[in-house]
Amino acid sequence: MERKVPYKTYLTEQELPRQWYNVRADMKTDHRPILHPGTLKPVTPADMAPIFCEKLVGQELNATDRFIDIPEVVRDFYKMYRPSPLMRAYRLEKALDTPAKIYYKYEGGNTSGSHKLNSAIAQAYYAKEQGLRGVTTETGAGQWGTALSMACGYFGLDLKVFMVKGSAEQKPYRKAVMETYDASVISSPSDTTEVGRRMLEEFPGTSGSLGTAISEAVEKATTTEGYRYVLGSVLNQVLLHQSIIGLETKAALEKLDEYPDILIGCAGGGSNLGGLMAPFMADKLTGKQAPHFIAVEPASCPSLTRGRFAYDFCDTGKVTPLAKMYTLGCGFIPASNHAGGLRYHGMSPILSQLYHDGFLDEARSVTQTKVFEAAKLFAKVEGTLPAPESAHAIRVAIDEAIRCKEAGEAKTIVFGLTGTGYFDMAAYMSYHDGSMTDYIPTDEDLAHGFSYIPKLPGIQE
Repeated sequence: MERKVPYKTYLTEQELPRQWYNVRADMKTDHRPILHPGTLKPVTPADMAPIFCEKLVGQELNATDRFIDIPEVVRDFYKMYRPSPLMRAYRLEKALDTPAKIYYKYEGGNTSGSHKLNSAIAQAYYAKEQGLRGVTTETGAGQWGTALSMACGYFGLDLKVFMVKGSAEQKPYRKAVMETYDASVISSPSDTTEVGRRMLEEFPGTSGSLGTAISEAVEKATTTEGYRYVLGSVLNQVLLHQSIIGLETKAALEKLDEYPDILIGCAGGGSNLGGLMAPFMADKLTGKQAPHFIAVEPASCPSLTRGRFAYDFCDTGKVTPLAKMYTLGCGFIPASNHAGGLRYHGMSPILSQLYHDGFLDEARSVTQTKVFEAAKLFAKVEGTLPAPESAHAIRVAIDEAIRCKEAGEAKTIVFGLTGTGYFDMAAYMSYHDGSMTDYIPTDEDLAHGFSYIPKLPGIQE
């Protein structure tokens, strides 16, 4: 008879991880070096110093240290909302009549409503430690901007947030929360930067993109004394900070004598999936038992499933370094009907390399009506209204649980519930009234995006 495990499994504050895990140290093939946009040579710390905080530059370029200490100030802040619970989805299992055991790591238990605070507080801490006046950033769905506004408010740092126009129009309350923490929120593209003005002229009426917002934030940081730029996903330093999700998940599962057969995460830039899977990927990289890893992305922004593995700019304005990643082209702009985040044109260099090498086993794209169908079922049976981003992982977790039912297999499925959906009610309303539509880019649409990928003889393969 199966041992009854609790709905919620918590670690104690004393069990909160003291170190982040750096998956790069165990990768069989490190990701290709980040290139300077002017020289096309691998970036150096000196190249990155005008853009990022000094300590974060060190973390970004660190490919050798497996574990990096979490500063005590950051750990103390973490204790306000961490360790976060590992939940057993008993009612979802019952609704699906599946023999599968479904667990999810819930990261919505803070005001930002997502996992983003795990990196925001770390990056704000390093900015404060360096004596900076403030930082700039971009945000898509608004979770990162909200998290960073909380972190900057805590440390007394100024914050300028460039929010993708489409999201800003859908989620005015996100803007209100950021402003509560004294952040300045600018709809992107804006007329406050050279890049923004150029985009407005070239694409009048555009709903914006994360790549454009990044360009504006980087420009503002590099032209304002005492500021640096910070990013909520994609970068190595962010995946490092988010590894706390997976470290806690693995420790909680060990308490239950469980190990996942399947591990699922939504994927936009890669911070959630990368953080959740990091210590389990360490098992795979070192030849131990490991789960089947599934990355889930929107069909409207399918960088892993339909993108190209190539060097590309990390922003639309082409002012950032180039990374070797799965990309749709830095000029790709998701359809305006796409709800929620996961709208970045590329994927984390770490996840891209792991996927290219076959360690990240599988990527799937899902349409948003199917995503919201899963979100509604989850809300009804599990009692939490999920963010659209998280609902991508829920969709595939449900699909895998149904497969277990059909095959009569009692697999253990773990996914990340990265946030809450309370600021996404316009999207939920659209789903409920039948006005939500699915858009899958045509090959012609993708070809237009691919045309932005730079031609680099001797570098691009």
